[in-house]
Amino acid sequence: MTGKAGAGQGRSLRPVSPARTTGASADAPHYHGHRERLRSRFQEAGSATLPDYELLELLLFRSIPQRDVKPLAKELIARFGSFAEVLGAPAARLTEVKGIGEGVALDLKIVEAALQRMARGAVAKRTVLSSWSAVLDYCRTTMAFAEREQFRILFLDKKNAVIADEVQQTGTVDHTPVYPREVVRRALELSASAVILVHNHPTGPISITHDHAISH
Repeated sequence: MTGKAGAGQGRSLRPVSPARTTGASADAPHYHGHRERLRSRFQEAGSATLPDYELLELLLFRSIPQRDVKPLAKELIARFGSFAEVLGAPAARLTEVKGIGEGVALDLKIVEAALQRMARGAVAKRTVLSSWSAVLDYCRTTMAFAEREQFRILFLDKKNAVIADEVQQTGTVDHTPVYPREVVRRALELSASAVILVHNHPTGPISITHDHAISH
């Protein structure tokens, strides 16, 4: 016993790493942390804060789970020009880029198809208010039976199609507050070309005001 203890006294004790005690891998790829940080930025601040190559990285994460895709995303943007142009590129040209196989190219084309379908659906569903009578008919349909006063805003594009129809405030039977700054903020968010402000009276007529949207 004494001899063994004495033999051990000449050794320097090496601390055990946390990775060894918990079973975690000490050799986790460096890009794992990058992926989590990028996802967190997207969740917290939205896509507007991300350059094209980082938004493309988010797509590539799922198609290529075991590789750092940042250099690949940058190469795709450099070759095709933008995020939209990468998605719009033919699959055959995408696979010319080293690291993009047929499966990854197909994933990107599926995203492109989904965006196109979404855009067509949004345009198809927009109601076009081409005349004053059309505005009145639309408002009567949506507000005729409201029991409380509402301040409603119709946001229009350049072709007078309704981008959004939103109730900004709901008041009592005879009163509703109006906040101009909220109208301006929302019009800018939607890139509206014009707005129609609608205020109803449950026991009377509907009041309508039309204004061209604030310049961007």
